[in-house]
Amino acid sequence: MATLTLEDLAQSLLPGQPIAGLDLGTKTIGLSVSDLGRRLATPRPVLKRVKFTQDAETLLAFAAKERVVAFVIGLPVNMDGSAGPRVQATRAFVRSMSDKTDIPFVFWDERLSTVAAERTLIEMDVSRRKRAERIDSAAASFILQGALDRLSSLAREAAGD
Repeated sequence: MATLTLEDLAQSLLPGQPIAGLDLGTKTIGLSVSDLGRRLATPRPVLKRVKFTQDAETLLAFAAKERVVAFVIGLPVNMDGSAGPRVQATRAFVRSMSDKTDIPFVFWDERLSTVAAERTLIEMDVSRRKRAERIDSAAASFILQGALDRLSSLAREAAGD
C-alpha cells in the first residue's frame, strides 16, 4: 500500500473506479464513497471502532463491496497548520494499514469538515440525536467531496494542456 498525493492518484485512476472518504475518530470511522464518475460523495454507515485488526478487516470488507480503489483520509491538522496528536494517530493508522492492503491512501486536510457537516445537518433539520449518529459519515463526505472537486479540477487542467 502506498500513500499518494491527490495528483499522483489522479494519474493512476481509471474511469469507473470509485474512491472512499474516511473520517477517522477515536470511537468511530466515518465513511463515504464516490459514484463511478467520481463527481459525488455519498455517506455510508459509520463503523464503530473496536480493535485495529477488526477495524481493518471491516474497512477492507467495505472497500471490496464498494470496489474502492483508493481511500481519501482526513488529516486533522490544527487550525494553525501544526500537527497534533490526532495527526500522528491518523498517520499511524495508515502505516498499520500498509501491512493489510495495497489500496493507496491520500491525506486530505480536514479542517472544518466536521463543522461544515454539522451545519448542513442542522440546516436539514436533523435532530441532535440523529446528528450525533451521522456526523462522522457526513464529515467523511465533505472530505471526499473536496478531493473529488480537486480531481475534477486536475482533469480540466490536464485537458487544457
